[in-house]
Amino acid sequence: MNLKLKLSNILFLDIETVPAESNWQNLTTTTQELFKKKTSYQRKEETTAAEFYERAGIWAEFGKIICISVGYFVLNDEKNQFRVTSFFGDDEFKLLSEFKNLLETHFSKPANVLCAHNGKEFDFPFIARRMIVHQIPLPKKLNLFGKKPWEIPHLDTLELWKFGDYKHYTSLNLLTSILGIPSPKDDIDGSEVAKVYYIEKNIKRIVNYCEKDTITVAQVLLRFNNQPLLEEKDIVNV
Repeated sequence: MNLKLKLSNILFLDIETVPAESNWQNLTTTTQELFKKKTSYQRKEETTAAEFYERAGIWAEFGKIICISVGYFVLNDEKNQFRVTSFFGDDEFKLLSEFKNLLETHFSKPANVLCAHNGKEFDFPFIARRMIVHQIPLPKKLNLFGKKPWEIPHLDTLELWKFGDYKHYTSLNLLTSILGIPSPKDDIDGSEVAKVYYIEKNIKRIVNYCEKDTITVAQVLLRFNNQPLLEEKDIVNV
């Protein structure tokens, strides 16, 4: 694709979300009614809102973020090194504040961009909405008000793959398969995150899954640009 971007200017990321409450009964009556109305279009007639609540994590109004994994390139001995770190836990305000601090201290320059797969439809707006819920002032990289399309510092590997075809959706897993990239889906997938979080209480497993997706987004962008893929020795957890 001949993308005119320095790899070191890109912050790759992925988020994992779950329903805000562990079960339907914990919601207030008002929230239950609002969820029913919000999901009436998506639900099949025979599926109740209570049964559908396990999918509430896909809406920022009814879900919460439990992990944001980020990755970035640094030049080390003339070779690209990819460093990965995560903000995670039960305290969404804390992890969002830590992520905001990263954006404002290390990725605040105009040349810096955020990159995710389907990030423009999910990750970026979800993070921004949850920050507003927690009354966290939006960092510049997420505050899009008044910006022209070409001024928005967001890169989306799904959008790049569409090549202007707005009807086309390709999952990250499918892209890895056709591009010859190791799949990140070797343990759990997105549909299992809520169970792992609320029932297994295994946040470390979720963080590992999230970080693999972040690494994979970087690999996809490298393949788009006909650059060598990262090897395991090039990836460092910090």
